[in-house]
Amino acid sequence: MNGNCQQLWIAVCGTSLGLLLAIAEGRAQSTVPNAPAAPAGPKLAEEEFKNIQALKGIPADQVIPSMQFIAASLGVECEYCHVAQANEKDDKKPKVTARKMINMMMAINKNNFDGHREVTCYSCHRGSKDPVGTPIIAEEAPRPAAEEGKKLGEAKATLPAADQLLDKYLAAIGGSEALQKVTSLVQKGTLTAFGGQHCPVEVYAKAPDKRVSIMHLQNGDSVTAFDGKQGWLSVPGRVHMMSAAENDAARIDADLNFAARVKTLYQKFSVDAGGKIEGHDTYLVVGRTEGKPPLRLYLDKETGLLLRLIRYAETPLGRNPTQIDYADYRDANGVKSPFRWTLARPGNRFTIQVEQVQQNVPVDDAKFAAPPPSPAVAPRP
Repeated sequence: MNGNCQQLWIAVCGTSLGLLLAIAEGRAQSTVPNAPAAPAGPKLAEEEFKNIQALKGIPADQVIPSMQFIAASLGVECEYCHVAQANEKDDKKPKVTARKMINMMMAINKNNFDGHREVTCYSCHRGSKDPVGTPIIAEEAPRPAAEEGKKLGEAKATLPAADQLLDKYLAAIGGSEALQKVTSLVQKGTLTAFGGQHCPVEVYAKAPDKRVSIMHLQNGDSVTAFDGKQGWLSVPGRVHMMSAAENDAARIDADLNFAARVKTLYQKFSVDAGGKIEGHDTYLVVGRTEGKPPLRLYLDKETGLLLRLIRYAETPLGRNPTQIDYADYRDANGVKSPFRWTLARPGNRFTIQVEQVQQNVPVDDAKFAAPPPSPAVAPRP
């Protein structure tokens, strides 16, 4: 795989798929044919991957998201800690150091915050492999705390209720009745990433919550899909089944009736000023449910349309954020939808510009089904 092609794959699928490609050689030995069946239940990290130490006991499907969190927190790639094609080896000092740092972080949280995850890799690293230990001199003088508090109090006193804002959002895109008439959606357009590189992309969605996006690259297709229950990502020769946290995020993206159902997805909502997005003033509506990461919705003050969504995937080490900006809303049979969206994660970003849209056309359920897993590889001597 050439460098540009791999960068495009990672940009669209996220670091999780890039790590999937990188650590494939680091998995524990594959089961030999005719071996006894493994007991039911999710595998642990040490059962799926070789030489797991600091992350022993976590579910195997949380290893890749945890590595993604470390990479984003330090602003590094897999090879900073891992030996290429031999990720189980401890030849690189940063890998040994990383284990010590994970143990230190867990001890800090256990001993000082009753086990709650308050301190993470990002708390100190802030996107750099070398933490900053000296306070930075600000270019501007800080505003007095009393002034900030006064302005915040004034703003909150005039904020509308969350229900009012979510109702306005639903009405802005056409209303519940119009949304329910859309049983399928096919979008075709162009994806732009990494210095203006372009490739064709297709997105198929089927009510209530099935979605697949297909990016056509020279070396093969990159696919991200959710079949209503399970999500998956693939590149030629590799398939990654999403973790529970990744499934929760994919389900939001796949929900054709999201605007009508969002009130039911979270236990409570709060409202704050959202700042400007592309020159538009916004309200920030935050959905929260105990034990789950929040959802942040930035709604245009004037039109009510959704301009930005930020969702998070939990990992044992911290939350991985994904930000999606929506623009170029157009009407199609009474339903307004964004013809341009930009998806950003730490370290990568891409934009899709839709050029063609079809509603209520037949879409076979097979299009959302994951391909069969790659053939098992016999253990190496």
